[in-house]
Amino acid sequence: MIDPLAEVVTLLQPGAPFSKLVSGAGRWSVRRAEAGGPFYCAILDGASRLAVDGHEPVILEKGDFVLVPSVFNFTASSLEPPRGKSDTAYVVLPDGEVRHGHPGGPPDVRMLVGYCVFGSPDASLLVSLLPRLVHVRGERRLSTLVQLVREESRERRPARDVILARLLEVLLIEALRSTAGTAASPGLLRGLADERLSAAIRRMHESPTKAWTVAQLAKEAALSRSAFFERFSRAVGVAPMEYLLGWRMALAKDLLRRKKITVAEVAEQVGYSSASTFSVAFTRYVGLPPTQYVRRSAPALGLPQLRGQ
Repeated sequence: MIDPLAEVVTLLQPGAPFSKLVSGAGRWSVRRAEAGGPFYCAILDGASRLAVDGHEPVILEKGDFVLVPSVFNFTASSLEPPRGKSDTAYVVLPDGEVRHGHPGGPPDVRMLVGYCVFGSPDASLLVSLLPRLVHVRGERRLSTLVQLVREESRERRPARDVILARLLEVLLIEALRSTAGTAASPGLLRGLADERLSAAIRRMHESPTKAWTVAQLAKEAALSRSAFFERFSRAVGVAPMEYLLGWRMALAKDLLRRKKITVAEVAEQVGYSSASTFSVAFTRYVGLPPTQYVRRSAPALGLPQLRGQ
């Protein structure tokens, strides 16, 4: 059976090349504005407050994990933030830990924070299928991974950075699949949590070449056409055919970059009757014709040029 989330994560190519230990004591606050990449935070001890623009502030506790797949402004602080909007002072301790607030004494919170990367050139398209904010609490498997990250980050054993990077990659993926509930923000995960919608989403991923209609997808979901359209749009954040188009374009881009096949063959594999029909749709969606897209992508990826249409 096709797993839509696995397909999206595979194309997304998540990684976590940068992380640091951060602690806070007393009242402190730090604001990040459009800096770095997608943000994650694992609470190792204590508690903290996170306010991501566009969302209600959340209190993070030991074992919690937060992932913000897109770059949004956010403020991390003590449970009672200091007055004023400016960042409080910080120091770097001898072991490399970054301390916010009071430099001495035991911390009120210790956390591993960092920026992750998505290796896919189409990250923005794929990220749009995910929730804007992933906050996971009370998941035993996730807590175990956070504990492993905590232990590894404290040690100076051989290959520490390699192990830490791999653990963080697994942590990111586990966090995504742990956020599969109707409380999640609109996106693929929320759609998969809905049994009716999940059936239709899986069918789209299993058979992207089929000439789907909203009525056919509604039948897969055992819903009326209007009920399916409204329910899908509310849960996933886009209309059913818009989702299908986005997924087909993601597949097409991946095929164009990685395979030595013609535009006609790509068109056939993503559900278009002809190369010309596919080229028109691809150009409208991406802003470049398929052959031009490959010429721009090939040098950076070390790929051969695409054969003619």
